[in-house]
Amino acid sequence: MSLIDWIVLFGTLGTIAAYGVYKTYQQNSLDSYLRGKHSMNWWTIGLSIMATQASAITFLSTPGQAYEDGMRFIQFYFGLPLAMIIISVSFIPIYYKLKVYTAYEYLENRFDLKTRTLAALLFIIQRGLAAGITIYAPAIILSTLLGWNLTWTNILIGTLVIAYTVSGGTEAVSITQKQQMAVMMGGMILAGIIVIQMLPISFQEAMHVAGKMDRLNMVNFEFDLADRYNVWSGMTAAVFLFLSYFGTDQSQVQRYLSGQTLSQSRMGLIMNGFLKIPMQFVILFIGVMVFVFYQFYQPPVVFNKVQTDKLRESEYAADFELLEEKYTANFDESKASYQELLSAIDRKDVASENQIQQELNVLKEEQKQIRDQVKELIITNDPVAETRDTDYVFMRFVMDNLPKGVIGLLFAVIFSAAMSSSASELNSLGSTSTIDLYKRSIKKNASDKHYLHSSKFFTAFWGVGAILFATYASLFENLIQAVNLLGSLFYGTILGIFIVGFFMKWIKGKAVFIAALGSQALILLIHFRNGLGLFDFVWNIGFLWYNAIGCLAVMLFAAIAQLMIKK
Repeated sequence: MSLIDWIVLFGTLGTIAAYGVYKTYQQNSLDSYLRGKHSMNWWTIGLSIMATQASAITFLSTPGQAYEDGMRFIQFYFGLPLAMIIISVSFIPIYYKLKVYTAYEYLENRFDLKTRTLAALLFIIQRGLAAGITIYAPAIILSTLLGWNLTWTNILIGTLVIAYTVSGGTEAVSITQKQQMAVMMGGMILAGIIVIQMLPISFQEAMHVAGKMDRLNMVNFEFDLADRYNVWSGMTAAVFLFLSYFGTDQSQVQRYLSGQTLSQSRMGLIMNGFLKIPMQFVILFIGVMVFVFYQFYQPPVVFNKVQTDKLRESEYAADFELLEEKYTANFDESKASYQELLSAIDRKDVASENQIQQELNVLKEEQKQIRDQVKELIITNDPVAETRDTDYVFMRFVMDNLPKGVIGLLFAVIFSAAMSSSASELNSLGSTSTIDLYKRSIKKNASDKHYLHSSKFFTAFWGVGAILFATYASLFENLIQAVNLLGSLFYGTILGIFIVGFFMKWIKGKAVFIAALGSQALILLIHFRNGLGLFDFVWNIGFLWYNAIGCLAVMLFAAIAQLMIKK
């Protein structure tokens, strides 16, 4: 990057972190530290909720996913407005009435201490791991693109987050997230405008190309339990995920518990419900436009430049060069076919359109085979190399094609997103550890100042833990799917406990505790199936359905357990 890019990057990050510390460093009570003195208005809450969910993974993986798979991922969010309405009506009033610091305090009021502790521990396990992934995911990609040491990249992101989160608590997180959201969306919209301007064809022609290559596939009504992203999973399974994430995950609950009033908190949630889909649409659409761009300007065979550079210097360099020549020939042929396709569309020659589209599909399949062969060479040269390069698509495009200053801004977007979501996670882990475990079960009668200091300690503790996890972690699957998978393993059970508490008044603590353990065991069994061949149809479901299965299992098991206990 150029000097101006570095100035933009570190100037943006340093200013946001310093502003958060400056505005909130005088937190002198537990209530102000964990609930921000109830000072947040609805639009600050809405932006904070969006920034918490929009991690760096959103901006790294989502454009790459659209590049590979089109816009069908947007269906994942179709049920979000419905979930926000349900939470606003059912969940928030109870939290406000009880004046809780964490969502899990309600569970002791409704059931008993062991149920509260179980839910808090499930949250801490999954959110503690997620905090590490939230730092690690951008760090491994940014360290590769910038040539930085991975460990020091993890430490940089983690230290900046720890500094203002420990200093100012919930208020610092919410205040900085407003600036971070402005940087994130401003940078992405600017990138989208530049991408469209750089296309060698008109916008209308670009839409034709994207449509013909099945990249505008926003709606799919085909019912398939194994498909993660269709209308049915978005309106059912994803609703359970959103209910659990926004209604019971302390990283989100803490955002709206800081609201000035119940109405302000509700409006913040509703704002998130109706702005999140347009936000995801913009990010996915940018990925589609990058795809169109690379149909007329040759893309790299593999977007992870570090791995291809290693290959050029290895004993497999000649094989790689031969594959690159094949790739170039394939690209030249497909580029010519695209020009013919646009000409046929202009002439309204449907027969020619269909024929050329079939030819392009064949060429794309050949291109995929060439890329797979290159990835095999990479693995042969370095058995531990990372070859899933979807997450590198967007930032590689940025570094290769965008002007000075904008590159630094886009890197600031990624770092800001990593900081915003990590800050919320550490803030919530600190509050849950203090309120639900330390204060409730370990040291019950200390002073307010003692619990304030312990909350800061636990926040820093989880921050250091996240950095260590990030340093020694390894990637699995696409990053955005990895985070959703991790949540889906636990969210269903947690949501089920709350649903039983809210709506199944006749069920008591012992029954729901047993049901939660059984539900969690069932979800882990389904995911880590052992090849027994039993119920094969169950094993093929997408992980989003874990949320629905886990929630419904808790409700069913709790009802059965309560009846058995009565007998």
